[in-house]
Amino acid sequence: MTTSRAQLPRRRGNGWLTAASVIVAVVLLLPVLLLPLTSSVPLWAWLPLLLLGLAALLWLILRRRRPWVRPAAVGLLVLAAVGAVVASQTLAVAPPVTGPDGKPVPGSIATMEKVDLGGSEQWITIRGQDETNPVLLNLGMGGPGGGGFFNSREFQPLEKHFTVVSWDEPGTGKSYGAVPFDQLDRDRFVDDATALANHLRQRFGQEKIVVYGVSWSSIIGIWLVQEHPELFHALVTSGQMVNTTENDRMGYELALKYLDDKGETRRAEKLRSNGPPPYHGDNVVRPYVAFLDVLNEIMGTPRYTLVAPLIPFFVPEYGYVDKVNHTRGLINSFNAVYPQLEGLDFARQAPTLEVPVFFFVGRHDVNAMPALVEEYYDVLSAPDKNLIWLEGGHGLGSAENKDVFVDVMLEQVRPLTQ
Repeated sequence: MTTSRAQLPRRRGNGWLTAASVIVAVVLLLPVLLLPLTSSVPLWAWLPLLLLGLAALLWLILRRRRPWVRPAAVGLLVLAAVGAVVASQTLAVAPPVTGPDGKPVPGSIATMEKVDLGGSEQWITIRGQDETNPVLLNLGMGGPGGGGFFNSREFQPLEKHFTVVSWDEPGTGKSYGAVPFDQLDRDRFVDDATALANHLRQRFGQEKIVVYGVSWSSIIGIWLVQEHPELFHALVTSGQMVNTTENDRMGYELALKYLDDKGETRRAEKLRSNGPPPYHGDNVVRPYVAFLDVLNEIMGTPRYTLVAPLIPFFVPEYGYVDKVNHTRGLINSFNAVYPQLEGLDFARQAPTLEVPVFFFVGRHDVNAMPALVEEYYDVLSAPDKNLIWLEGGHGLGSAENKDVFVDVMLEQVRPLTQ
C-alpha cells in the first residue's frame, strides 16, 4: 500500500506529461494535415509526411509508458512539420487553368513568376487560356498590403478572354521582403507597377494593357493611369477610394451611430476613446480596424480581425511562410503607407484621366463611400467614363455582382483592346 501511494504522484506526472506530449504532437501534425487544403503540394510529397506524422503519433500513444518514446516521437513530428513548411514553399505552383471538364485547357498558361521591378524581386501569377488575349493587370486587393494572389480567383470567368496577371505588391505575401517598409510610398508603387506594365507589354507583344484595382489598389490605379496613360486601354476599379480622410471620417461616424443605436456601449466608448480619424503613430492599424470591423458588420461581411489571418490560407500559391508574411505585410504595410494618404483627394488631384474609366460601386458600401465616388465621377473628365452599380458592398463575391462585372468586362472593356 505504501509503495502504491508513493507511485501515485509519479503516475499522475507521467499521465500529464503524456497528455501534454499528445497535444503537442497533434499541433505539430496540423501543418501536415492541412497541406492538401491550403497549398499546391502534390500527393507524392504530402503522403510520406502524413505517414511519418501519423506513425509518430500512433507510436506515442501506444508506447507512452516508455519515457524515451515521448521525445523521439515528438522529434519525428517536428521533422514532419518542418518538412511540410519546406514542401509548401518549394513546391508551390499556380493551379492549372481548367475547362468545364476539370482538365487543363490545351495551350493555356498558369504560372507563378519572379520579376525584377525597380531592382527588387517581386512575384506575379499569369493565368489565361490563350496568351494572345489582351492582358489584364490586377493590382491586388485592399490594404495597403493585400496583394493580388488572393483576389485573382475573381477573374477566373475572364481567363478565356484575358491573360490575367495578378501582382503581389512589395511588402506582402510572396513579395514581403522585396522592399524595406520605410521605402514604400507613392513613387515606389507607381514605378514598380509601371515597370510591371512595361514588362507585360514586351512579353506579350501588346502596345497597351487593361489595369484593375480595388480599394487601396484603386488608388494605385488612378496614380498609374494619370502618370502613364499611354500604357493602358482602360482603368477598371471597384471600391474606388477618392478621399481617404473624408471617407474614414464618414465611416467612423456611421460606425459610432450604429453601435449607439444597438446599445453597445463598450464598443462605442472604445471608438470614442480612439477619436475620429486620421490616426497617427507607429500602430495606426489598431484604431482603424476598430471602426472598420463595425463597418463590415453593417455590410454583413466578416470582421477584418477574423478575415486577415485566414485570407492567405486559401491561396495555393502561398507556402506557410508566405501565409504568415501576408498577415505581417498587411499590418506593416498599412502602418507604413496609410498615413501617407491623409491628403488624398482625387476630385482635386486627378480631375482628368486620359483613359476610359469603369467604376464598379456597391450601393450599400460603407467602406468606400458611394457618395464620394459619385462626386468624383461627376467632376471627372475622361475619354469614356462608366459608373456601374453593384448590389450590397463593393465586393464581387455574389453571383449577381460577378455576372455584372463579367458582362461589362466582355461587352465594354474588351472591345477597347481591339
